[in-house]
Amino acid sequence: MKTGFIWDERFAWFHTGLDRRSGPFYQPMYALDTRETKERIRELLVASGLVERLVSIQPKLADESDLLRCHTPEYIAKVRAISEKGGGDVGEGAWIGPNSFDLVRLAAGACAAGIEAVLDGAVDNIYVLARPAGHHATRDVGRGFCIFSNIPIAIRCAQASGKLRRVAVFDWDVHHGNGTQEAFYSESSVLTISIHQAGNYPPGSGTLEENGAGAGAGFNINVPLPPGSGHGAYLDAVHRIVIPALNAFRPELIVVASGLDANAMDPLARMMCYSETYREMTRTLKRTANELCNGKLVLCHEGGYSAVYVPWCALAIIEELSEIKTGFKDPSLERFAAWPYQELQPHQAEIISRAADLIDRIRA
Repeated sequence: MKTGFIWDERFAWFHTGLDRRSGPFYQPMYALDTRETKERIRELLVASGLVERLVSIQPKLADESDLLRCHTPEYIAKVRAISEKGGGDVGEGAWIGPNSFDLVRLAAGACAAGIEAVLDGAVDNIYVLARPAGHHATRDVGRGFCIFSNIPIAIRCAQASGKLRRVAVFDWDVHHGNGTQEAFYSESSVLTISIHQAGNYPPGSGTLEENGAGAGAGFNINVPLPPGSGHGAYLDAVHRIVIPALNAFRPELIVVASGLDANAMDPLARMMCYSETYREMTRTLKRTANELCNGKLVLCHEGGYSAVYVPWCALAIIEELSEIKTGFKDPSLERFAAWPYQELQPHQAEIISRAADLIDRIRA
């Protein structure tokens, strides 16, 4: 098993600066999307010895022609101009610092390089630890720390090359993947599934009723889980919705929008997942990828804002991808696993059942 890994020090250079909220009694603080949450993932991989056993794949800058596959020329020009003027908000909570244009191009290009490496057989699967995230960015608006639509751009590039047609995107970030949904909402060649905390971000986005349109009707599935959902709810949703939907769709490649902010310590969500949740989701998804598409599985990093805990979730995922156990133990695992209501609750099961009914609309 060859597992790839993409990281570039320049991802840490990207910064959002100060949180832009203001008021007479609002003490300035840095925005929660910091370099530490990503750097500490790589540092744990180094300390555990795992990174040495992964195949390092180099990212590349996305060309503007690649960006145009998912974004308007006006928006791309806006991002460039704000970067050159010293930084600012390119939309809604999508802040960039000076000289950021190439850094956000690098994040999109890294996801494209990850998909290319898997499709070309350089690796069996891969984890792309890119920054900034991308799943909230739409054609002409950046949102929620996301500037460009990293995963849609990467998929469009692979489709344009003729290497790929049918793709499934599973977004387990705690926030709804509205940008990815928008990119493929009217298409049947890409199945999009998002499991997220209902109503968290963007507000009003990611409902059960958003199920695709036109040729894409039925090919978008949202699972808006109630706050407080944990290990049992997430695994039930994967087994009852994600895996059956993938089996019905039969993709040539599975891409995961790997946000780790459904973890029990995240400051921007109220879910209760822990490292073993991500391990088991990865194990289940990998088994399905082996059955459907020769194991072709690409995980692209999205959110996750607990610098203390996200590294342990990422380590569990990458151990499962690579089938290498480091012996490093999550120090919080037993405590989080013992929390009450980690098992599937009736009100969570009701939402999952309603979402499962949508699978019948997928036409293989």
